[in-house]
Amino acid sequence: MLGKVKDVYLLWHSFRNTIPKTQRYSLGQKVDDLFAETIEAIATAAFLTRDQKIPYVRRAIQKVDVLKIFLMILWEAQALDNKKYIALSLPIDEIGTNLGGWSGQLTKQNSPQNRGEK
Repeated sequence: MLGKVKDVYLLWHSFRNTIPKTQRYSLGQKVDDLFAETIEAIATAAFLTRDQKIPYVRRAIQKVDVLKIFLMILWEAQALDNKKYIALSLPIDEIGTNLGGWSGQLTKQNSPQNRGEK
């Protein structure tokens, strides 16, 4: 999953300089920061024990959800054209779905029933 986020970030980075300056250093910077925070949360979760991963996976989900909103705002402000918006949105949606699945799996694995506790 980290590879997918990195690939989408690199795509975003190639689009960033085409955004008008008025949005590039405000919304564009915010999108950049959200990508960095998402990558950081996923990378951190990857190296933790199963029960320690949950807060980081949830943080990554939150960052991806906000990232989607900021990209939509850039698109609605016509700072991103349709092709660029779609090229970013589709893989980000897939990443969000994967993170949701990862969170569900971790929650299920860490439930008291699956740990042998009652």
